[in-house]
Amino acid sequence: MIETKELELIDKAKSGDRKALSDLVSKYEKTVFSFAFKVCRDKYKAENTMQETFMSVIKSLHQFDGNSKFSTWLYRIVVNHCLMMARSSSKTELIQSIDDEEFEINEPMVTHWTDMPMNKLLNDELKKIMDEAIQKLGAEYRMVFLLRDVEGLSTQETAQTLGLSVPAVKSRLHRARFFLRNELKHYFEK
Repeated sequence: MIETKELELIDKAKSGDRKALSDLVSKYEKTVFSFAFKVCRDKYKAENTMQETFMSVIKSLHQFDGNSKFSTWLYRIVVNHCLMMARSSSKTELIQSIDDEEFEINEPMVTHWTDMPMNKLLNDELKKIMDEAIQKLGAEYRMVFLLRDVEGLSTQETAQTLGLSVPAVKSRLHRARFFLRNELKHYFEK
């Protein structure tokens, strides 16, 4: 039923209904920004990528044929804009954490009673180490890892989003996980 309502919304937006288009953008803006930020690691770049993504959606919405989920089609556009921005960016920029508090999106901070200062310090250090390891992945492996393991897309959806075969996604995901495991293993050895 939700997909039917979404398809109706998309059809209205294709027909030029500005309210429907606005509703579609509102529905996906947090998802697009969040993913763009995970890839770009910069609030300004993530916002720019989000704007470019929705400009592309507006220009090419008529090309969406409904053969895949709208979100899969949208992720494909975001990925393309992230890759274009990465190509044009300097590789010497500082890495920012995925979980940088400044960029949390309307998520309330809930502290559990077991969160001791030492636990927070260890968690923050682990997040930083993991973030740095993810940044070391090549772009083709990082995109697969972020879409599949962080965003939670299925292997099939990841393949459609990136224009890859399912075996290619599985292979890249395996290599990304193996790389990350090797990068992080010395932090967990006693």
